[in-house]
Amino acid sequence: MNNTPSAARVAVVTGAGSGIGREVARQMLAAGYRVALAGRREAQLKETADSHAEALVVPCDVTRQDDVEHLFDAVRRRWGRVDVLFNNAGVFGPAASVDEISLGDWNDTLAVNLTGSMLCAAAAVRAMKAQDPQGGRIINNGSISAHSPRPRTVAYAVTKHAMTGLTKSIELDGRGFGITCGQIDIGNTATDIMDTIGVGAGALQADGSRRVEPTFPVEDAARAVLMMANMPPSASVGSVVISAAGMPFIGRG
Repeated sequence: MNNTPSAARVAVVTGAGSGIGREVARQMLAAGYRVALAGRREAQLKETADSHAEALVVPCDVTRQDDVEHLFDAVRRRWGRVDVLFNNAGVFGPAASVDEISLGDWNDTLAVNLTGSMLCAAAAVRAMKAQDPQGGRIINNGSISAHSPRPRTVAYAVTKHAMTGLTKSIELDGRGFGITCGQIDIGNTATDIMDTIGVGAGALQADGSRRVEPTFPVEDAARAVLMMANMPPSASVGSVVISAAGMPFIGRG
C-alpha cells in the first residue's frame, strides 16, 4: 500500500453530496487528500467541493457499471492512482417487513447498498492492483443495523449484514496485493437519513413504541473514517462501531 502522506494520497468518496459522505470528503480535503466526489446530483457534489482545487466532481450512479468505470477512469486520468475508497452511497429503503416489501423496492435497495458497493470496490481493487506502488484501502460504510436491525427495515438490514461479508472477502482476497478493507458501522449520526426513520420525533422500537433517540455530530463520524484512512499500511482496521451515547443499540430496547 502507498505509504505517502495524505497530501499526496487520492481518495474516492461515494455519496459525497450529503450527510456522512459530504463531511468525510470535506475533512479529507482539509487533511490534504485529493478527493473524487461521486454521487447522482452534480449540484450537491459541487456544494461539497466548494471550489477546492483538489476536489474532482464526478456524477455517478453506483448501480450502473458504466458510471462506476467512468468514475475510476476519471480519477486515474487526473491523479494516476487510487489510495482510498470510502464506499458510502446508500439508501434506507422502504419501511416494511419481509411479507410487505415489494420486489421492486427490495431490488432497488439491494442495487444501491450492495451491488453499488460491490461495483465500486471491484473498480477500486482493479486500480489498486495495477498501480505502482501497489495497494490501497477500502472503507465500507455499514451500519449498526449490520449487528441489530430496526423493526420493519428488512431490505436495509439485509444489505448491511451482507456488507460485512463483502468487507471480509475483500480484506482476504486483497492480502497479496497490499489492499486492506474495513467497515465502519455508524449509529444515529445527525444527518438527513435520521429524519427518514423518525429518530428526532420518535423512532419505532422493538416493542412497538416510539422513542426519541440521541444523535451525535456527523463531524465525529467523519473523523472516525479519516482515522481509518490514515492508518499505516502495516495495520488493517477490520471493524469500527461508533454510535450516539445512550442510543438503544445493545439489545435494541
